[in-house]
Amino acid sequence: MRRSLLSLSSYLHRLHFSSSSSSSSIPILYSFLQPSIFPLRQPHPIKPTSTSSPTPPPSPSPSPQTQASLESSLLSSLHSHQTDEAWRCFKSLSSLALLPSSPSLSDSLISHLASLSDRLSLKRAFAAAIYLLERSPLSVSIDTFSGLFRAFAGSNTLPPALALFRAMLKNRRFPAFTIWGPVVVQMAEKNDAGFRAFLPVFEENCRVALDERMDCMRPDLEFCNRVLDGCCKILGSVSDAEKVLEVMSSLDLSPDLNSFGSLAYLYALTGNEQRIDELHKLLDALRYSNKMVFFTNLISGYVKSGAFELVPSIVLRAVQEQREDESNIFNQNTYIEIANCFINNGKTKELASLIIQAQELEAFSKCTVPNCSVGYGLMNACVELGHLDKAHNMLDEMSAEGASIGLGVYSCILRAYCKEQRTAEAAQLVAEINAAGLQLDSTDFDALIDASMTCQDFQSAFSLFREMREATLPDLKTSYLTIMTGLTENNRPELMASFLDSVVDDPRIQIATHDWNSIIHAFCKIGQLEYAKRTYRRMVSLRFEPNSQTYLSLINGYTSAEKYFNVLMLWTELRRNGGEFDRALIDAFLCALVKGGFFDAAMQVVEKANELKIFVDKWRHKQAFMEKHKKLSVAKLRRKNYRKMEALVAFKNWAGFNT
Repeated sequence: MRRSLLSLSSYLHRLHFSSSSSSSSIPILYSFLQPSIFPLRQPHPIKPTSTSSPTPPPSPSPSPQTQASLESSLLSSLHSHQTDEAWRCFKSLSSLALLPSSPSLSDSLISHLASLSDRLSLKRAFAAAIYLLERSPLSVSIDTFSGLFRAFAGSNTLPPALALFRAMLKNRRFPAFTIWGPVVVQMAEKNDAGFRAFLPVFEENCRVALDERMDCMRPDLEFCNRVLDGCCKILGSVSDAEKVLEVMSSLDLSPDLNSFGSLAYLYALTGNEQRIDELHKLLDALRYSNKMVFFTNLISGYVKSGAFELVPSIVLRAVQEQREDESNIFNQNTYIEIANCFINNGKTKELASLIIQAQELEAFSKCTVPNCSVGYGLMNACVELGHLDKAHNMLDEMSAEGASIGLGVYSCILRAYCKEQRTAEAAQLVAEINAAGLQLDSTDFDALIDASMTCQDFQSAFSLFREMREATLPDLKTSYLTIMTGLTENNRPELMASFLDSVVDDPRIQIATHDWNSIIHAFCKIGQLEYAKRTYRRMVSLRFEPNSQTYLSLINGYTSAEKYFNVLMLWTELRRNGGEFDRALIDAFLCALVKGGFFDAAMQVVEKANELKIFVDKWRHKQAFMEKHKKLSVAKLRRKNYRKMEALVAFKNWAGFNT
């Protein structure tokens, strides 16, 4: 019997390139498939045939053994990841008008091809899915289709995704909207051509969902709003937006604030003031208390259309309608849109005027957080756009007009100066802030002090910290640590000591032993041992408890300068006061005392180590002795100082010189 069914390639050719296909989708989809899957066939002229030619005999039907063999090879190829061989087996089946006898085999083939990252494999997956849909719609699982849609999204190939969905509807495979909708619209939103191609498919899905009563195919309100937003912002089309609203109505979905926001953008973009007024009235009638989504979209539409003269009235209306629980009426993107539009059109004076008017309205509002004001948002947007100097010029214009400038307006410019380490301009601005009777907060002071320390302007940092303390701000820790760290890194222990001494009585600063240790260590590091000693005495007099690190810094400093007598005095003091010892401290004392020739004290350290059961590396201290006292004669020492001789003998016996 002659086979009447078409092979895979010819079937797809007829399906997607027939005259019934839309003229716009044909070249796009063909560019995806061609030439790897099949070539576009050109019509051949029909040659006259002789009436006497015999009719060819029908082709024999393929045997079950042939199908089983091909399916076995296909399965084996998939397991061994031999993609080309698997595809050859599938094409052989299709050329014989056969389908895989097991749906799982079809799923495995498409899933395998879709999982690969190359474009050829994705083309093959699409071709196989379409062929199987037309031949046996239930031979491929919904999960497999879902994976294929995700693969299309991963490779950003919208046309085959839309074609696959249409084929599923044609063959009455009705997937849940979540299977295809989110991943497809993500691709469609990237350009207007893609979104225009997506819209009729979306409408068709919703029609089928209603006709077939398939609730799983119905998009929710959030997704409909996303499609509506695309019509408004990607296409800028009133007619398309109205079609989506009709679809929403047919699905019994009522527009919400996000829907009205998208429409506000569209009507502002197209200059339809009548529709905007209608939306205002509708929002009031529906008693929406928070209209900020509506206002931000309206502003974006005006900015996009270039009608920036209409923006101030919207901003001021938003300020008037600001609720008490709203700390910030607009987001940063909206402020950047406004600032960019005004500055690019040379309207800095108008922008400054808007800030003044907004501040006057905010003065009567309970939402007075400086960093959430309109002035702060717009000035900060100017700074973010790289217009710091223009922002300061606007500030000067506002001051010249006698306007009352809020702290938030100053604050963002001040922080920008600090970030750019323009400390001179920052200092001038601080003077202006003080003259205006405003008070900087801890964050502003922190930024100023950090900038000063970065520029090594230590005196400015000290002055700012003093102002910070006088302003009775509760949080001084960050700036205190910034100053101490900066002075440490720049090896300025004398300034550290002076600074610490000036703030030691302030209860807002929690000074601890490690602060003093940092100063002592820094003095010892640069060899200023007398200052290290004074700092140590000052520390003790203020009842700060020295610890092991305190003594280690002093011992290492004295040892480096070969002032071993000072180590002896420190050991005597610590021993008399019953100080605590650890292994590092024992080692440091013993090494220094051995090098200094104070063997009696060295043996006291050994006794303390034995008492505390602390292990001591004798070899290290034997080496220290050899380094300093290699030629020391016991006999000569016996004649001069018998007691020292005894201590020397005891040390040598302990260290193992006589073994």
